Amino acid sequence: MKLYYAPGACSLAAHIILNETGLPHQVERVDLKARKTASGGDYLSINPRGAVPALEVAPGEVLTQNVAVLTYIGAQSDIAALHPAPGSLAQYRLLEAIGFCEDVHAAFAPLFAPDLPDTVRERQFANIKRRLTQVEAILSASGDDHMLPVGFTQADALLAVILSWAPHVNVDLSPYPEASALRERVFARPATQKALKEEGLA
Repeated sequence: MKLYYAPGACSLAAHIILNETGLPHQVERVDLKARKTASGGDYLSINPRGAVPALEVAPGEVLTQNVAVLTYIGAQSDIAALHPAPGSLAQYRLLEAIGFCEDVHAAFAPLFAPDLPDTVRERQFANIKRRLTQVEAILSASGDDHMLPVGFTQADALLAVILSWAPHVNVDLSPYPEASALRERVFARPATQKALKEEGLA
């Protein structure tokens, strides 16, 4: 497998999960503005939508979108929490959790636009507050400080990466202790530290 990533972007979650599984893989950095890979390739020929992550699973076969990439990686591993039985309720709970993380992602992402109108910015901050309140409720109810009762999963990695953007968009996480603690736990994991080093972020 080969992961195309941008440093610190949501693709970091896939990078973390690849390291967690220990599956053989390569990574290649993408310049999202220039739409070029580190080797000089046209990234749009890999993912026409120009976003990360993209995961090449076989020559000419590329998966995109976090829900597909993260669940595919987990399905290749022997880690039960990352690879629930096909068709089981646990599988759908994992997909549900990743989907919710994408809702949180959608709340944060617009704040990176430099020319965002103040009215839109205020609306996004309100949306983030709503989503983080939901995160707190989920983590409080899980019983083991993770998004799902089975322990660490792809959803935790993705949520932690999204939460790591908070200082860059002036979102204060102090009112959300469960979310803050999850971010710290995930970023302390050896797989995350390895991914951060590989992306030049540590």
